[in-house]
Amino acid sequence: MIRTLLFAAVAMVLGYTARGQAEELKVGIARDMPSVMVETADGPVEISRIQDQDHEITGDFAKTSRACPPFCIQPMTPAEGVTTIGELELIAMLEDPEALVVDSRTVDWFAGGSIPGAISLPYTQVGDRLSDLGCEPDFDGWDCTNARRVALFCNGLWCGQSPTAIRAMIAAGYPAERIFYYRGGMQSWRVLGLTVTGGEG
Repeated sequence: MIRTLLFAAVAMVLGYTARGQAEELKVGIARDMPSVMVETADGPVEISRIQDQDHEITGDFAKTSRACPPFCIQPMTPAEGVTTIGELELIAMLEDPEALVVDSRTVDWFAGGSIPGAISLPYTQVGDRLSDLGCEPDFDGWDCTNARRVALFCNGLWCGQSPTAIRAMIAAGYPAERIFYYRGGMQSWRVLGLTVTGGEG
């Protein structure tokens, strides 16, 4: 009896391991990147894609059309000198301890689900919180000599929160060449079935 239970337990563990490896290969992030671990304020989090190939997004992120204004399609580049990036470049920045990924949406949106490793810095506060990004206050405003490389995102191609934040940062003296814009935002991130922290997955 004990031998049978032990065999069943080993078979179950091996089954889970094999199933996990098969699922990992089924829907990876990239050909040579099935998943990736990133550091967050709450410890390491694995970013992967949803393995259910029939999965569909629902709710706000499934909407294709919103009233414009204010929800107008954003330009590819929100300001001169800023680099627009996609998911793989954003993941590389999440893995880079010298870079920061900024969720520039309001706090309620951040609490409803964000990209693992992103910090919350609402677009309405960015002008007052450049010290969070490596700038130092001085008599003329901000000294951004040691500003960090940052990537900003918001809700999607139609969301103006991160473009507004980016323009405010540049106006305050933040070097445009150290700013990256993940234009797809949470809508593209969710469409790809990538891991979301907080809120609904």
